[in-house]
Amino acid sequence: MNRQAGGWGFLTNHARVLLAIARDPATRIRDVAASCHITERTAQSIVCDLERAGYVSRGRIGRRTQYALRLDGKLRHPAEAHLPVSDLIALFTGRDREDPSGQKRAAP
Repeated sequence: MNRQAGGWGFLTNHARVLLAIARDPATRIRDVAASCHITERTAQSIVCDLERAGYVSRGRIGRRTQYALRLDGKLRHPAEAHLPVSDLIALFTGRDREDPSGQKRAAP
């Protein structure tokens, strides 16, 4: 892995996977792994973590997996626990806040 000086970064792999899914809810684990520079096994494990924590749900459409995000979930670290996941997604994807049905909603 090619890391920046000091060996650390601002986003965790969990955040990167969540953002990859937010950008393309029909993405494949293979593509998530490639875009996050992690293995497919790690990507799958992270998706399972996110699903267990209630940030992501998945269903099947034909042979493909479709992901849905729970945008009202809160960030996990105590310093950011008051912020909804939708704020992180909006910041990194450039999208306005939307509810899970795709309808835009007003910021609080």
